[in-house]
Amino acid sequence: MKTYAFIIALTTAAAAAWAAEPIATLRGPTPLVEQGTAPTMPKVSNEDLRRLRNYPEQPPTIPHHIRGYQIDLNANKCLSCHSRRATVDSKAPMVSITHFMNRDSQFLASVSPRRYFCTQCHVTQQVTKPLVGNDFADIDSVLSDQN
Repeated sequence: MKTYAFIIALTTAAAAAWAAEPIATLRGPTPLVEQGTAPTMPKVSNEDLRRLRNYPEQPPTIPHHIRGYQIDLNANKCLSCHSRRATVDSKAPMVSITHFMNRDSQFLASVSPRRYFCTQCHVTQQVTKPLVGNDFADIDSVLSDQN
């Protein structure tokens, strides 16, 4: 019974502390019962520069506009620049070798069907400030700081 009372007291104290400090949300100060004004859509970054990754194993972001790109069962516009053959002329990076592996880790001659729809992992970036802070440091930075 004492444990139950302790949990209630702890929960009440946590709720009071939480209520004292407002939580930052994407809704801003708009109450849940009201419909807030939608923010304007930020511009898509179109710099064509390779960006550093924010966490290990992050898929690379798309550094250019892709509006109007056809990516469906009939065509994949991304592969017109990023396929093995096209990179010679386009100077774009080739898709990762992992995209040519099937689920049994066997290499295929073309992009695997499970990696064909690029935008299920890769996204464009918008010109906006980050929603939350991030102190991720890539391994090169960590190793250089140790020397």
